[in-house]
Amino acid sequence: MQSADISALYTLVLWATFSAALLFGAIAQRTHFCTMGAVSDIVNMQDWTRMRQWGLAAGVAMVGFGLLVFFGTIDPGKVIYASKRLVWLSAALGGLMFGLGMVLSSGCGSKTLVRLGGGSLKAMVVLLVMGLAAFATLKGLTAVLRVATVDSVVLAMPSGSSLPDWLSATWGLPLPLTGLVLGASTGVILILWALSGRGFLQADNLLAGLGLGLIVTAMWWVTGSLGFVAEHPETLQETFLATNSGRIEALSFVAPVAHTLDWLLFFSDKNKQLSVGVVAVLGVVLGSCLCALAMKNFRWEGFAGTEDLANHLLGALLMGVGGVTAMGCTIGQGLSGLSTLNLNSFVALAAIMAGAVAGLRYQVWRLDRQT
Repeated sequence: MQSADISALYTLVLWATFSAALLFGAIAQRTHFCTMGAVSDIVNMQDWTRMRQWGLAAGVAMVGFGLLVFFGTIDPGKVIYASKRLVWLSAALGGLMFGLGMVLSSGCGSKTLVRLGGGSLKAMVVLLVMGLAAFATLKGLTAVLRVATVDSVVLAMPSGSSLPDWLSATWGLPLPLTGLVLGASTGVILILWALSGRGFLQADNLLAGLGLGLIVTAMWWVTGSLGFVAEHPETLQETFLATNSGRIEALSFVAPVAHTLDWLLFFSDKNKQLSVGVVAVLGVVLGSCLCALAMKNFRWEGFAGTEDLANHLLGALLMGVGGVTAMGCTIGQGLSGLSTLNLNSFVALAAIMAGAVAGLRYQVWRLDRQT
């Protein structure tokens, strides 16, 4: 493959990602898909509808990832979550911080992008602070602290940190078959649970679950198959084009926000290239904006007061630090990471949910004290 072909393929990967993210933003805007909102509905109203949307999306993504691996379309050992270490403390502490932060800032990273597309200036402030905090936790002061503390607490997993890796080594079965059986069975259980909800079979619910689950699956294919180059003409090594990590990625919305700020601030630096994460961030905002305008629900929104601003600033800080520490958000470690059945993702997601519940309980306590 020649350099010109690489350049064309690089551009194709970016456009494919942008298109998928555009659709993600539009669907999330139309259906009000939101992980924090789903937890809030359960805690405050015992309504599981939006959690079933999330469960349907996760189930579809699991089945999709299992099929891609089984047919040899992507290599599960090359995905960003593949590791021989269980960083359980980082996943747990980072997840708790992120979960609490997303409640204080009115939504997770993806929801903040969607809200920005709908006209929320509050979301713009949250994104800026979250991006700066995430960048510091990737390369700055909090990165040094993270590496020296929680990241040093690990559990060695010689066969790999995903359930298929572990069970394949234990049972002596081929990894693709083990991955398909586990992914399909777990995914189908989630899908059936979601569809069994009373009143769930409505267009928006199905669009949110099926649509976003398929988009995550599509992103695994885009970065792991479409963008895969077995031997780059310059490095003579295999390459996954346009991914910031150099590995197979799907969707995530914490570190990519930091990378987006970095790209914008150093735009004139020719070493700064667009990546999958950056175009995904831009695509979600634009998709949400177009949908909001089409549905005539685009509204400018500002802070209600000083306390509202303070809560959002603290929440954004917690999401930036926590999201990088946990290596993902409700979409990154949730839909994307969980689809690989990685144990780190299970720990991070459980901690995010626990942090969100704690944050919601705190808000109720604050309201009770004010009345």
